[in-house]
Amino acid sequence: MDSLLVNLSFILAYGLSYGLVLFAISIGMVITMGLMKVTNLAHGAFAALGGYLTVALMNHAGLDFMVALALSTLLVALFGVVVERLLISRLYGKPDLDQVLVTLGFNFLVMGALTLIFGPNVYPIALPDYLRGNVDLGIRTFEVYRIFVIGFGVVLVLALWVIFDKTNFGAKLRAAVDNRGMASAMGINVNRLYVLAFGLGSALAAVGGSIGAAMLPMEPFYPLKYLILVLVVVALSGFGNIRASIGVAIIVGLVETAGRFLIPQFGSYVIYVLLITLIVWRRDGLFARGQNA
Repeated sequence: MDSLLVNLSFILAYGLSYGLVLFAISIGMVITMGLMKVTNLAHGAFAALGGYLTVALMNHAGLDFMVALALSTLLVALFGVVVERLLISRLYGKPDLDQVLVTLGFNFLVMGALTLIFGPNVYPIALPDYLRGNVDLGIRTFEVYRIFVIGFGVVLVLALWVIFDKTNFGAKLRAAVDNRGMASAMGINVNRLYVLAFGLGSALAAVGGSIGAAMLPMEPFYPLKYLILVLVVVALSGFGNIRASIGVAIIVGLVETAGRFLIPQFGSYVIYVLLITLIVWRRDGLFARGQNA
């Protein structure tokens, strides 16, 4: 019984931290696909840029992890705004294949730049002293870093809940996701909203890439390596369902962790079996109620 409790606590802690990182990376893509109707497969590139910048600022500028995280998030958000204006805005209304090819091409440009600047191998991160070691929670010991990720993720979810549900920007964003034409008719500047939403999505991807840098290693192929997991979260969330993406990301994290822990030889396939089953069973999203969030 004690062994079962220890194993369950491990899966819960590690799966929850993993799921919250996936949520931070995925939520921007949920927003852009739900609002802009753009298949933005370049989203993983912004997570990679955030992670790489954070680690580089720590390694070469000597900045504290939290300071580096804040600065890299700001820089990636600004870069996202530039990319939206120069590239993504030209894809609105274009065929899906055009969107896929252009955004995949952007991924390869970023991957080439990362290889050129940081090299082809994993870019190691040295966590600060306050995120190292283990803490005893009674049931078993857990990594301080994982506890930090869970706490940070909960704060992020609460902050996004306030932004999406309690602010004018959130109301406009949800209105545009539900009905872009009606939102425009009511005087909402949808183009400006697109810029802000894409910048926010890029910033969130950077946050996910940064806080998950010790969990999802920084390497040049990062934009494509973890893209499938991001797409799983987006697909099961219902393409634009912002609230559902929280639950879906946590479920994906728990299932992925449980699969790798309990059946390591087949663990990497469990999440794809789940994806196929749920898409067949709930093709509009895992938590669909007939309308988006």
